[in-house]
Amino acid sequence: MNTNKLIYLILFSQLLFACISNKSAKKEKYEDSATGQVAPKPPMGWNSFDAYDCRVNEDQFKKTVDFMSENLLVYGWNYAVIDYIWWHPSPGDWKNPAMRYGHPNIRYAPDGKPLDPTTIDEYGRLLPALERFPSASGGQGFRSIADYVHGKGMKFGIHIMRGIHRDAFYNNMPIKGSEFRARDIAVILDTCKWCNHMYGVDPSKPGAQEYYDSLFELYASWGIDFVKVDDIAFPVYHKGEVELIRNAINKCGRPIALSLSPGEAPLGMADHIAANSNMWRISADFWDEWGKLKHNFKLLEEWAPYQKAGSWADADMLPIGRLSIDGRPHGPERISHFTWPEHFTLLSLWSIARSPMMIGADLLNSPDSTLFFLTNPEVIAVNQNSTGNKPLYTNNSEAVWIAGDPVSGGEYIALFNLKDSVSTINFDLKSIGFKSKVRIRDLWERKDMGVFESVYSIKLQPHGAGLLKLEVLK
Repeated sequence: MNTNKLIYLILFSQLLFACISNKSAKKEKYEDSATGQVAPKPPMGWNSFDAYDCRVNEDQFKKTVDFMSENLLVYGWNYAVIDYIWWHPSPGDWKNPAMRYGHPNIRYAPDGKPLDPTTIDEYGRLLPALERFPSASGGQGFRSIADYVHGKGMKFGIHIMRGIHRDAFYNNMPIKGSEFRARDIAVILDTCKWCNHMYGVDPSKPGAQEYYDSLFELYASWGIDFVKVDDIAFPVYHKGEVELIRNAINKCGRPIALSLSPGEAPLGMADHIAANSNMWRISADFWDEWGKLKHNFKLLEEWAPYQKAGSWADADMLPIGRLSIDGRPHGPERISHFTWPEHFTLLSLWSIARSPMMIGADLLNSPDSTLFFLTNPEVIAVNQNSTGNKPLYTNNSEAVWIAGDPVSGGEYIALFNLKDSVSTINFDLKSIGFKSKVRIRDLWERKDMGVFESVYSIKLQPHGAGLLKLEVLK
């Protein structure tokens, strides 16, 4: 054989083998990346957005962490998350007629020069604004706050926007760990529809992976446990950037839970989403409105088959207690508009469907009654430990969900009255395989209701719910 041909064949074989190996390695990485080791159970905690919008400061955050450690941690509420635009001194205070009031857009000159302050390092990575987070001085970032949260036995999280900041693009800042700069990876036509800070990152460009690697290297050095990435799941699912972020987390040396937002995440991408993230939003921004709560029955039903250790379909935060301080981010400042029965439905549905549960309330100024719904260990056990969660049926009047109780070997049943009037649900125990006597415990009442053999009846208020544990008597 001609020597040149032999060399060509050897080189071609090596190239082909490398491509196959890389493809296989990439697939294995995705399959292993979002395992149950990071979030084996649905994450539970608090997020600042529903109460503070983009304005929470260090003092408010630490006081909330103190409150959680004293009142909620024992029940499993262990994540504390700073949401939305923590890199600006006073986001949203400027007047921007191009956007609705209160949106944290920043102003730019015609040539793209940012006109509002942005806290950013030499590699285009956003940093906490010292005016709001003074402990970030001296280049500490969120390290001090993370240490404070960890000192309480809790976990610390932050929110970020997908992409690279326009300030980095305008100044063409270098990307750490590479020879490339911001303008080499930014896509100026790929912007968020509700927050104008960022340009998207082209995942095919050299330097794109290094940029996200540098972000999560920084977050790992701060001690971050949880990152919520916004503008990545809807209206466009940014598959390439999800993979860049997943790779960066895998390499950063710290277990970080990845949350994708906002919703509704595309069901057609469910396998990819579940393989690369620990939780993902399945609903649009969820607020204290019955119509939105009712819609989540459909969404949670569609996503039920994808719930597994390490990967959780997220029906969004719990808008209970005091919300929307100073009239932002949604509606007037108020105590949640959900009725008392609707609170039962909200917590029962999130529990039986195993959605992550992130409290949205201003916990420092919410009524004591809010804690009633957050401190029931028997209800929380359904969210954290149940198995085989699925709806039995949903119609215009009522819905019934079922799940297994791995401790007793029995079943959990959630019964929902979707009507605008009082209704009695008569549930046939034999329809789910119970052919002998069953002991029923009401988890909200935290008391045994007795022994039943065929039908259990429960009277529910409009939009109310019951959550039960069923055990077969031997």
